Amino acid sequence: MSDDDHQSLKAWGRRSYVPATTTRDGDRYVRVSRGMVLSPRRIAGWLALLALFVAVPDIASLSSSIQQRVLHQGVLFGLAAVGLNVLLRHTKLVSFGHAAFFGTGAYTAAVLASQFDVTSMLLLLAAATLVGTLMAGVIGFLSLRHTGLYFSLLTLAFGQLLYAIAQGQSYLGGSDGLPVRPGEANRATLFGVELSADVYSVVVYYLTVLVVVLALFVMWRVVNSPFGNALDAIGQDRTRAQFVGIPVRRYVLAAFVISGIYGGVAGGMYGLVQQHVRPEATLYFLRSGEILFMAILGGFGTLVGPLVGGVVLVFLQDVGRDFTNYFDALTGIVLLLLVFGFPRGIVGSLQSGSRLRAAVSTFSDDPAIVGEWATEAWTSLWAAVGRARRNLRMLVLGVR
Repeated sequence: MSDDDHQSLKAWGRRSYVPATTTRDGDRYVRVSRGMVLSPRRIAGWLALLALFVAVPDIASLSSSIQQRVLHQGVLFGLAAVGLNVLLRHTKLVSFGHAAFFGTGAYTAAVLASQFDVTSMLLLLAAATLVGTLMAGVIGFLSLRHTGLYFSLLTLAFGQLLYAIAQGQSYLGGSDGLPVRPGEANRATLFGVELSADVYSVVVYYLTVLVVVLALFVMWRVVNSPFGNALDAIGQDRTRAQFVGIPVRRYVLAAFVISGIYGGVAGGMYGLVQQHVRPEATLYFLRSGEILFMAILGGFGTLVGPLVGGVVLVFLQDVGRDFTNYFDALTGIVLLLLVFGFPRGIVGSLQSGSRLRAAVSTFSDDPAIVGEWATEAWTSLWAAVGRARRNLRMLVLGVR
């Protein structure tokens, strides 16, 4: 189906009189909600992904190599990457300080729990989201006066400023951080009910599932709204968008705040999961780089890609620690293979029209094509080695 057909189908799906199940151009579609029209195959895929997501505690209980806490942490960082993806995908702005909102949300929950003995899980999460949103508004207002490299450096500077404050203030625990263990049970409560340690971890996980599903649905509505279309126009040509009447700075600030909301709620959930917050784990600039890389790894051109990228990256880091002391190098090698093998990200490379899907289709039609691919790969590798030798000779001997 062409892009025009997709656009017409999207507009057709927004009409309130479209029935729940209908057929268009010989294909059957199901109207999930206003503006969301999906094929049965895609609905089955989403339901299967949701079922896998829900079954993680059961899967983790069957295998010692899969830790629920690790996957849970990956989902939360992936949720922060979904928020960052609003800027990266639609406005073409790169933030190097997105951990600021994640850390703000985590520290808000920690301060309220440790200093004010707030025990309500939902209240802690709401406060983390609110303060993360306010922080995004302040940083966005001060940073969006610039674009490109200067914007990226400003976000990095603000992130490092918050990291330095958390490190240097004894009220925030310094480098040791703060616990998120309020009340006599040393755990947050849900609707006033104290939970045992095992029940607490499962309840917090399923609360995360609910938050992630709602966050993805809201993000889908945002990017497929006129607001999302305006962000796309700004990302393509900021000057032209301003000429046609789009209030560019106001729209970009709104997108920045939305990204901060996702970072704040993810950070608040992280505090509830880990039950301890430290500056290195939440506010350090390398954490911002990881969140950015999660969005790219999973596929920043997709909705769910950053979430997948978060799970994959955190899982690789955890598995690498079990195999070798050089787990960072092992993770780097695996990620290089993923980047070269999935140039549009993991999820983006699995979508129709991608090079990977085309290669799989070609292989299914003619398996003998593998020999031709191997020859081309060897030729390319040999040519790259030759170029490297020439460059090294020029560098050492100073001759061409």
